[in-house]
Amino acid sequence: MAAEEQFPPGELAAVAQRLEAAGPEATLRWAAETLGPDRVAVACSFGAEDMVLVDLWSRVNPGGQVFYLDTGLLFPETYGTRDRLLARYPVTVTRYAPRISLEEQAEEYGDELWNRDPDRCCGLRKVEPLARALRGLRGWVTGIRREQAPTRASAQVVEWDHRHGLVKVNPLAAWTWDQVWAYIREHGVPYNPLHDRGYPSIGCRPCTRPVTPGEDLRAGRWPGFAKTECGLHR
Repeated sequence: MAAEEQFPPGELAAVAQRLEAAGPEATLRWAAETLGPDRVAVACSFGAEDMVLVDLWSRVNPGGQVFYLDTGLLFPETYGTRDRLLARYPVTVTRYAPRISLEEQAEEYGDELWNRDPDRCCGLRKVEPLARALRGLRGWVTGIRREQAPTRASAQVVEWDHRHGLVKVNPLAAWTWDQVWAYIREHGVPYNPLHDRGYPSIGCRPCTRPVTPGEDLRAGRWPGFAKTECGLHR
């Protein structure tokens, strides 16, 4: 039975309200039990929120699915965080890369496409690989939090992803940045060292800068462009 057939209109909203009160671990347990332990996956960018999710996911669903999008432009620190995740957690991690290399992209679209048309670059290096990552799944788990940006303020703990046709699970939607870090400290979760250097949100090297005190947590993404999302979350 397709996920959308299983949830009549309005039912996911009721589930979301109940699970928000129950907390992230209960939300992940619901996802594994309801959607199937092998039919739901955590999308991991190796930022603080996603590392918390992987820690929780490994407890709730040992061996569970985790995937990441390797644009070829990630920070060395991000790859290092990935390696620590692989060494520590009993999860199944799958890498998804763009269909074209950076060299092929430069040949077709010109050098440093991210500096001229970041939407197209994200489409090629993130959005298309995500579509492949979600094939065959009934749900995916993200680290979206309402506090991160106005574009995420209405995120529900559980909601229907109309674009991809599956359930989207956002267990940390109601959490604050302080709660994320309290969990990391309490459980000794490995995290990207760039967070200690003023990068609350970490994407590709050319499109991410540190933020200054008082700035939005995602202000360091795509500096110089009126762009706040890569296209994965709409």
